[in-house]
Amino acid sequence: MKQFLIILFISAGILGSTKSTSAQKIGYISADEIIQLMPEAAAVQKQLDQYQQSLYQNAQDEQTALNADIQKFIKDSSTMSPSLKEIKRNDLTKRSSDLQGAQQRIQNEFEQKRQELSVPIQKKLQVAIEAVAKENGYTYVMPKEALIVMPPANDIGPLVIKKLGLKEPAAGASTPNTGTDK
Repeated sequence: MKQFLIILFISAGILGSTKSTSAQKIGYISADEIIQLMPEAAAVQKQLDQYQQSLYQNAQDEQTALNADIQKFIKDSSTMSPSLKEIKRNDLTKRSSDLQGAQQRIQNEFEQKRQELSVPIQKKLQVAIEAVAKENGYTYVMPKEALIVMPPANDIGPLVIKKLGLKEPAAGASTPNTGTDK
């Protein structure tokens, strides 16, 4: 009899926890698609494009200056003392090796700038997602890209778009590519 009561209580506990789990509402969203609809994203992309162009222009200017200095060194080296030649050669070698790492440095600086400029957009989207989830009783919101099967009714993207005051893309139209996946 005692074992029967224990099994009964355990079964009731399992059924009770199953019911509370099934009452949880799970939604999903594609944050990237919504960010592409935000006017701030286009402005950030324009800033990033300009920043990247300036980084490459600076590297190109450094390369041009180095090439000119190398040519000047070649031309003037015959009149230089051996110690001055050595100093100039070491300087040119150091500048050349610094420029070889420019591509990685540019990429790192660009990514840092992208993250810096994206934070306000991501925060705005996060606040909207949390508000929509709370207003509509969603316990969990998952990224659409992480799901294989998803019911269309649980897509909270349209609700977040409305919450942000954005214009929803036409049915079947793809969202604009702002080039943020560089």
